[in-house]
Amino acid sequence: MRNDKLSTQSMDFAVSIIKLVKYLKESKEHIISNQIGRSGTSIGANIREAQYAHGKADFIAKLQIALKEANETGYWLELLYKTNYITEDQYKDLDAVCTGLRAMLIASINTAKENMK
Repeated sequence: MRNDKLSTQSMDFAVSIIKLVKYLKESKEHIISNQIGRSGTSIGANIREAQYAHGKADFIAKLQIALKEANETGYWLELLYKTNYITEDQYKDLDAVCTGLRAMLIASINTAKENMK
């Protein structure tokens, strides 16, 4: 189990997404729940993969995939809010964490790229 901030927050976020998916499936919503379940849990999985990358380029590539998944997850969260599957408070809470993950990923990618020079 990793203790760095990015790993910890992405794991906590994945747990929140899994809880959201359970709620959505109970509400008979299956299309978006499947999508957000995949993208929301993929963020942390790609961060975990980056920890054992085959060099800097592979490390950066894995973090870029995690960033894309975080961006996609933000889209699904907004769609769930706009279609009244989640409340404004739920949206704001989950989106704030997702936005924070994106910011940390961007910073990590930029730092890794600088270190390659």
